[in-house]
Amino acid sequence: MEERSPGMGLEKALGDSLMLTKLEDAINWCRKNSLFPMPMGISCCAIEMMAFAGPRFDSSRFGSEVFRFSPRQADVMIVAGTTTYKMARVVRKIYDQMPDPKWVIAMGACTSSGGMYRTYSVVQGIDQFLPVDLYVAGCPPRPDNLLHALMTLQQKIQRRESKGSTLGLVGEFPHHKPKSPIVA
Repeated sequence: MEERSPGMGLEKALGDSLMLTKLEDAINWCRKNSLFPMPMGISCCAIEMMAFAGPRFDSSRFGSEVFRFSPRQADVMIVAGTTTYKMARVVRKIYDQMPDPKWVIAMGACTSSGGMYRTYSVVQGIDQFLPVDLYVAGCPPRPDNLLHALMTLQQKIQRRESKGSTLGLVGEFPHHKPKSPIVA
């Protein structure tokens, strides 16, 4: 009769080897490899965000293949497109409903700086009302740029950085100056 241990089969899988790590490092490794994006496709950048989730760019390699349309199941908000002041309140409300820890990716020139829309109704950068972790350059940015932003975010999570602690820029932003966060 085989003797059974109360373990979960790790003894059989690992044998006599031993694995040591800090609990926080193990949790961050799990977080970085299972990011669930909350898509906020407000305008044309949303098409590129949809391509990012498709088979050609295969974001499932990084654990982000399932877009969560419920903020309570998501931990990365990807804001893609021109944000008006009217829409800013909705975006902030959805952000507030997301569980902690949460991260924000600003995708495209219009999201990052208002783009070509210098009008009274367009927010000149979502960093006025959201703490942005990564900015993705382009109009519209290519899906591989967004994939690079996802990998950069994974590195930030592993290093325990978030919410603007280290500004991340993906692509070319020749004159970007981050604004101070102001709730709209």
